[in-house]
Amino acid sequence: MWARRDGEVVGVRRWWPGFVALSAIWGASFALIKVAVDAGVPPVWVALWRSLLGAGTLWAVLLLRGERAPRDRALWGHSAAVAVLLNTVPFTLFSFGETRVSSVLAGVLNATTPLFTMLFAVLTVPEERRPGARRLTGLGLGFVGVLTVLGVWRGLGAGESTGALACLAAACCYGAGFAYLRRFLSGRPESVTTLSALQITCATAELALIAPLAAGAPHWPGGSAAAALLVLGAAGTGLAYLLNLGLVRTAGTAVASAVTYVMPLWSTALGAALLAEPVGWNALAGGLLVVAAVALTRPRHPPATPTPARAATPPTRRADTLGG
Repeated sequence: MWARRDGEVVGVRRWWPGFVALSAIWGASFALIKVAVDAGVPPVWVALWRSLLGAGTLWAVLLLRGERAPRDRALWGHSAAVAVLLNTVPFTLFSFGETRVSSVLAGVLNATTPLFTMLFAVLTVPEERRPGARRLTGLGLGFVGVLTVLGVWRGLGAGESTGALACLAAACCYGAGFAYLRRFLSGRPESVTTLSALQITCATAELALIAPLAAGAPHWPGGSAAAALLVLGAAGTGLAYLLNLGLVRTAGTAVASAVTYVMPLWSTALGAALLAEPVGWNALAGGLLVVAAVALTRPRHPPATPTPARAATPPTRRADTLGG
């Protein structure tokens, strides 16, 4: 198996370690969230800690690279808006959702993100407004997959349905955020690391205003929960951005976006193995339907991988793989 980039054939051995690491980190985020919320950390504080630690990681990388924070007010404004859609709201919603559903279910529902991304792209991006029969079929199949995951034929309890809807709302926010990102920030000259650091910093500031009002002062959650938050923030919300960028540059956006297919496998395996969460047949079957739907909704000709001179521009499809 090979990935082609600018006429150059790149072997699997060059990119598969980053691919596996990225899918594992983002797939594990749901189990880490579950550990934190089960220890009593309020969802909004889970969101704040992961944003704060992720921002710290990204700024440390920027300092090592000698990059400076841009002063463009419009850029900061767009970053704040993207942070609401890609971090502040969905991070809180996924954490809230996992107080009521398993990390396995949350991870599978997160796989619907590319479907929402396509839906918002059709609504907001002129060149995407004719999705075609294949991609529309994918949207319908994804809807059936979600219903299968939820097991609607057996009914849902009030708590479980609320948690599942929160996770779907978070995935919907991701879809809207990626459409916004594509329209307003995809052509910026700044590096992806810089743009990511600005975005996560804005999310941290937004959550720092909300968390004390919504959930009071923070408290020590215990060693296990603290370790889970540290890994969730530094790795899942910091290092993962850099791994994603490296994967895009090495193998292209098509390979990078395929992380979406693997993340549910990690979230399901880790939820079952580490947290002893049940995995029903409907979660597995529905997850496969969602993954098949994502495959159908992907464009036949994905955007070309940026050349080294343009690698600073955020690829338009990279964020489709973001974890919960």
